[in-house]
Amino acid sequence: MTAGAVEVVLYHLCDDPGPVTAAYHEASRRMAGTPGLLGNELLHCVGDPRSFVVVSRWSDWESFTAWEGGAGHKEQTAPLRPFRDTSRDRPFEIYRELASYHAGRFAPAAGSAPAAGPAPASRSAPAARSASATRGA
Repeated sequence: MTAGAVEVVLYHLCDDPGPVTAAYHEASRRMAGTPGLLGNELLHCVGDPRSFVVVSRWSDWESFTAWEGGAGHKEQTAPLRPFRDTSRDRPFEIYRELASYHAGRFAPAAGSAPAAGPAPASRSAPAARSASATRGA
């Protein structure tokens, strides 16, 4: 598993968003500058107010596994550990990007085949506005 970005999803539970948010900010501060870490975000479940996930995005599998196996991993993530959702079989999942859409362009992950059919057409902002105006949008 070498090509493509990697996303790691960690599940957390907390009755109050304050402590988990503070722990997230501290863990993020500790991880700043980690090679291969593209960013992370804290999400709050709409259907379950006790449920949170932290999604971290890595440039590639090698960067993620180097960090995970490194000496600083446990200390960097320690602030969030008390909130880990232990009711799940696994409190995390790891996903490899196969394809993505960003700002109107299609981008298959490195090493994967593009989707069948033509790629979405890209337009400049003025052309997109005038096209939507002619449709009555």
